[in-house]
Amino acid sequence: MKRRNLIAGAAGLFAAGCAKMADSKAGQSLFDLAENWHLKAHRALAGKQGLVPEYTRDEISPVFKGNGSVTVDSDYYRAQLAMGFSDWRLMVGGLVKTPLILNMDNIRKLPQRTQITRHDCVEGWSAIGEWTGPQLSLLLDAAGVLPEANFIVFRCADTLYGHKYYESIDMVDAYHPQTIVAHQLNGEPLPEKNGAPLRMRIERQLGYKHPKYLTGIEAVSSLDDIEGGKGGFWEDQYGYQWYAGI
Repeated sequence: MKRRNLIAGAAGLFAAGCAKMADSKAGQSLFDLAENWHLKAHRALAGKQGLVPEYTRDEISPVFKGNGSVTVDSDYYRAQLAMGFSDWRLMVGGLVKTPLILNMDNIRKLPQRTQITRHDCVEGWSAIGEWTGPQLSLLLDAAGVLPEANFIVFRCADTLYGHKYYESIDMVDAYHPQTIVAHQLNGEPLPEKNGAPLRMRIERQLGYKHPKYLTGIEAVSSLDDIEGGKGGFWEDQYGYQWYAGI
């Protein structure tokens, strides 16, 4: 536990300095080198399919707080929340053979994975929760991801500081067995503050890589032309690492 706290704390300090570091070309080059080293070192140590620790129900945190966006400020979202998200749709598209449009019933009827894992926030806090949902790989296989796809982009309904939230991962994390589209937390429908009705669990990365209020999953060849081109909201706006492995 102490080692994991140290890792999370170090990641928080690193991320806090990213924006300043990125102000110069030399700083950006150093940042890029550090990120590439981090990715390669993490994959070498953990293995491409290495699992994060899973916990028992007795270890679940009494409170799993919301962070960042804790709701979606739109009439559509409020209406969906009131109706139990009966009309919510998840699009799976981009570089796929067969684009999918899934409702919540579709998602709940798929084979499910339940895992009790620790969420580590870049701000230094952590919590353990039980998450349930289908593996992302199941949805990608159903859609038929094309060979030229290198990344998966997650589209979200929320905005933060005036910008649409989104995130992305590579195909290794996309097909990791603990990467799931979660619709339950601790055996109950996902709470609003935690991203209802759908959020990603990218268990080998820090919390900002787990997008909430999920509306779309898009296979792409490059991140360069998507939003700010850095692969995610925090990466675009504040220079956070694109790969945030723990």
